[in-house]
Amino acid sequence: MHVIVVGGGIIGLSSAYYLQQSGHQVTVIDQTGFLPNCSHGNAGYVCPSHFIPLATPGIVKQGLRWMLNNKSPFYIQPRLNAELIKWGWHFIRSANAKQVEAAAIPLRDIALFSQLQYEHWNTLPGFKFAYEKKGLLEIFQTKEALHHAEQTAAAANAIGLTGTCILSSEQLAAREPHMSIRALGALYFPGDAHLYPAKLMEQLTQQLLMNQIQLHSPVQVTGFKTQQNKITGVYTNRGLFSADAVVLAAGSWSSELTQQLNLSIPLVAGRGYSITLENSPYHFEHPAVLVEGRVALTPMDGNKLRIGGTMEITSTKAPPHFNRVKGILQSVHQFFPDMNLPFPAENDIWYGYRPCSADGLPYIGKPAKWGNLVVATGHAMVGLSLGAGTGKLVSELVNEQPTSVDLSAFHPDRFSR
Repeated sequence: MHVIVVGGGIIGLSSAYYLQQSGHQVTVIDQTGFLPNCSHGNAGYVCPSHFIPLATPGIVKQGLRWMLNNKSPFYIQPRLNAELIKWGWHFIRSANAKQVEAAAIPLRDIALFSQLQYEHWNTLPGFKFAYEKKGLLEIFQTKEALHHAEQTAAAANAIGLTGTCILSSEQLAAREPHMSIRALGALYFPGDAHLYPAKLMEQLTQQLLMNQIQLHSPVQVTGFKTQQNKITGVYTNRGLFSADAVVLAAGSWSSELTQQLNLSIPLVAGRGYSITLENSPYHFEHPAVLVEGRVALTPMDGNKLRIGGTMEITSTKAPPHFNRVKGILQSVHQFFPDMNLPFPAENDIWYGYRPCSADGLPYIGKPAKWGNLVVATGHAMVGLSLGAGTGKLVSELVNEQPTSVDLSAFHPDRFSR
């Protein structure tokens, strides 16, 4: 069977990898390229700790407070757009305690499953992507954040993420002895891991090429050839690609494509920014999230340090707002007084678009409308974390096998029922 995978990020390439392994002929098409996408510049977390979705109680109110601050970590750019309005309506309705609680087990299960795939990859020839399992620190400065951390630690242990605990400022200092830290303490998730995304994507791409998978970019999808309830081909600016099955894993651009297929899948782009110190003078033992600033720091590949953050809900055509990077650097300095990083040159700032669903859960599954389509998008900030596992699940869906993880919570039709 010939499977067309639309999208060359970690989700699309992982899907292609497992589909080829199960015997299919696979072609991947991507509109930009296979390396400079959101899978390349992210924080590199493989994080079962992220079992709380983006749509949480209080995030809407907090977002309104942040909207007038051009350095804030969360921002929704106001614009008259029907898809944004639909997404916002569902997002507000989803941001409640009941739905957050219901999301915990599905997010835990898919994250642990994906982590197992990465750990297997890391044992294979051709895969050495600086995978380290040292846990994750969520460092906080306020009593309010401490209270939230205590609740999160209890919830994590209750769902089997055992060993999650609160560290005092002294215990935190012992875990990060090379840095002066201004904090009350940290929430520690011992089961998390991290990797170097650039190496992962380069090595995965090489594995696909070695296995005769066709990679085409830049290729723009212009439409779909259909017959009854099947997609028989993908129209592009380079002609028609015939297909027996299609995987839609186009990240933040998936919304435009699902609309062409008459699917109701609320999705918007959430832009994030990062900088990477290639030979960092600052040594961190663990990846860390700075809670109040919503900034991520990750030591990578020995001597690198990646610093990133912000969730800017905006159009993929909107110009970048580099002032947000100032907010990231200011937050770093507030937590680590010895780190007074200069504002980088614009060409040293990476930015990319995370595909954000309306409830904080990815869309993974087969829409009822199309018998040979698998949707795999909407992973927001955990795209890399869930990438390998999602690819394996996509192959199981295409092969009409029982899936290794219950996907009912991720069904792409859940907002059209």
